[in-house]
Amino acid sequence: MRRQSGVSVVDRYAVPAAGVATLAVLAVVFYYPVGTVFAAALGPDNPVVAVLTSEFYMGAAHGVFAHPLSVPGDVAAWAHATDVRVGWSGWLPAITVVHPGVSLGLVGFTAYQAVLSTVASVALGLPGAYVLARFEFPGRRTLRSLTILPFVLPSIMVVVGFVATFGQHGTVNDALAALGVGRVQFLYTLQIVVVAHAFYNAPLVTRMVASAWETVDASAVETARSLGASPLRAFRDVVVPQLVPAIAASALLTFVFTFMSFPIVLALGGLKLATVEVWLYARIQQFDYGTAAALATLETGLSLALMYVYLRYEGRQSAASAGGRSRPRKRLLGASGGREWALRLAGVGYAVVVAVVFVAPVVSMVAASVGGVTDPTLRWWRFLGTRQASGRTQPATAVWYSIVFGVGALAVALPMGVVVGAFSARGGRGRRLADAALMAPVAVSGVVVGFGLLQSLAFGVDIAGTRVQLVGPLVVVCAHAIAGYPFVVRNVAPMLAAVDSRVVESARALGASRGRALWDVELPLVWPGVVAGAAFAFAISIGEFDSTVILANESVYTMPVALKRFLIDRTAGPSTGPAAAMGTVLLVVTAASFVVIDRVGGRYQP
Repeated sequence: MRRQSGVSVVDRYAVPAAGVATLAVLAVVFYYPVGTVFAAALGPDNPVVAVLTSEFYMGAAHGVFAHPLSVPGDVAAWAHATDVRVGWSGWLPAITVVHPGVSLGLVGFTAYQAVLSTVASVALGLPGAYVLARFEFPGRRTLRSLTILPFVLPSIMVVVGFVATFGQHGTVNDALAALGVGRVQFLYTLQIVVVAHAFYNAPLVTRMVASAWETVDASAVETARSLGASPLRAFRDVVVPQLVPAIAASALLTFVFTFMSFPIVLALGGLKLATVEVWLYARIQQFDYGTAAALATLETGLSLALMYVYLRYEGRQSAASAGGRSRPRKRLLGASGGREWALRLAGVGYAVVVAVVFVAPVVSMVAASVGGVTDPTLRWWRFLGTRQASGRTQPATAVWYSIVFGVGALAVALPMGVVVGAFSARGGRGRRLADAALMAPVAVSGVVVGFGLLQSLAFGVDIAGTRVQLVGPLVVVCAHAIAGYPFVVRNVAPMLAAVDSRVVESARALGASRGRALWDVELPLVWPGVVAGAAFAFAISIGEFDSTVILANESVYTMPVALKRFLIDRTAGPSTGPAAAMGTVLLVVTAASFVVIDRVGGRYQP
């Protein structure tokens, strides 16, 4: 009886204990390190004020904080200095506006490039959403599944693909040289950064908008048509209002992601086009921790505020998801006609853009790993298979640590994600708290997390007179687990919420505790989500760069860090071959994770 009583007590408190343990892990490896960053930013020296009042960081907006009372006068003076000139250009009237320049500052430029990247991502993503939502064609399911790739595709691998495509000796420049046009400097320009961001974020727009498009109420469209509305009028008045929230939400997420973009800007733009994240990393490298903490605090505050807006949208969409009858999809290769041929012609043009922006970087990277078409070689693959005594970056070491960190992060992230997913699926106050705990790590950049871990657990913390310090590999595993566990939650929680509550109630009525019902009844029913979440967590750990590049050292580093070193330091020479070969290895891991996620039916939703 005593044993039975002991077992029942363990079963009864298993889930609450797991929840407490998960919150404790989050508190130690996420909230506390990030909190130390905020504390340093708001400390006695108050570096936040120094950043807000600096014209270098805030541009013209620094006056709002440095001398707020003179701002109206400054704006009036600027407006007074603006000169509007009306003239003629040939036979046409021309209006020229001449005004003094307005300094954007570091933060303003970061927002500016994020706005441009968001516009490009939405422009590239909307046609894909239309095709996926309105047409049926061979390979549609696979194409839709591919829209999750940005969530598992290492961003530093995207950089390698763009260097192999648009570099001085990349695919595009080789083609231009063959045509006699001459080579063009694409890299280290704002345009290439925007295109790379669109590569990474347009699939997010496609996925979110296509999901909304598929749920457009067909009866409302038919009613509008029966009342005499033309197809264009019905689309404008009925369909567009139902799509606007999804478009706005996807644009909001894209803005947040591109505002916090790090490896793409670092490698393709450099300090010439430095954003907040890149300058934050540079300040950490220069041991200017006060300024770094201030930038991290301001950036995190903005991203958390925007994520809150997104969560409000998501909550409203879930509450209003009853929906009506969805519209049937048409055959893309169906009967011919004027409108159908116009759509196909537009589709061909869109396919060309997709080939240049999305397909060419991946193909060019793989081709560069074997020397390209003109000079095929396996030199760079042999480079990965051997240890170079003279180089500071050993490929075998990078691969080994990537696998070890991936397994370690999976061991931490998977149980954390399942526990948070179980609480999230229950609804009510627990749901709101779980969602808040979930989205906070998503809204905080990896650079900020890595910085917080560096100056807290990596440097050591005094607790009751005892110095507590984690060695480098353990800190990296913690950072990877924090990056990966939200994706486990987003796969597991929707499936747990969909489990018939009567099944769980029956198990509880037969004497099962809450923990036993979760383990024996619910998890076996949602195992595809658990497996998909595990694949996500492992893939994200393998490709994690932002926090790793801060926490890595000369002897402990991963494949993404090695990629960055190969691209910038060119240890093995001027060729992109070593980076392309290792990038191809990352691509294989990503593809394997994608296959697992796709085959077992993971239901990740951004």
